[in-house]
Amino acid sequence: MTDGQKRADIKYGLDVGVVLKEDQSTGRLTYGKVQKILTNSPTHPHGIKVRLNTGEVGRVKEIV
Repeated sequence: MTDGQKRADIKYGLDVGVVLKEDQSTGRLTYGKVQKILTNSPTHPHGIKVRLNTGEVGRVKEIV
């Protein structure tokens, strides 16, 4: 399992667990498929920001 900090590890359609903005205090994960990768830099310390196919936006914490 990867921690989601490297953009190269994230692919469209991948099943991931993300932390949504409103869940940052609790760290609750939301699972879904990557629809769009929103972070442009190759790495990010808090996880790569993605949009799920549900339209929710969060930072990748794990790749399922």
